[in-house]
Amino acid sequence: MSLYKHIERSIGEYIAARYRRAVEVGIGNNPGAARLIDAAGALMLCTDIRPGIRHDGLVVLADDIFEPEIRLYEGADLVYAVRPGVEMVPPLIALADRIDSDLLVYHLGCEIYGDGGEIVDTGPAILHCYRRRNP
Repeated sequence: MSLYKHIERSIGEYIAARYRRAVEVGIGNNPGAARLIDAAGALMLCTDIRPGIRHDGLVVLADDIFEPEIRLYEGADLVYAVRPGVEMVPPLIALADRIDSDLLVYHLGCEIYGDGGEIVDTGPAILHCYRRRNP
């Protein structure tokens, strides 16, 4: 389990150093990355399809990435997901396109979508950047 926490820390540190308004999709019961990003003042909110998820100090709202409430994400410079199901990647890309944000995904094992996007090596974690916002 400590390997996962090390990966979440690496993801959180990478995002906190590069973004100012990040949204985590599918936080579930793993708030490690979000807590680091929030501590740096760069977390807008987190979402999950399951209502009632709570993590002290974090804003967690129920939303379905397959039918997202766009207003929740507007203004984000990054949408990210840690270990999402591969079926979630196309709607994540569509959301990032719609709000013009970057999209970073940390995949579980070798679950890669399409060509895997641009590889971002954070050290212990390999992220996949499926979209970059317009300059």
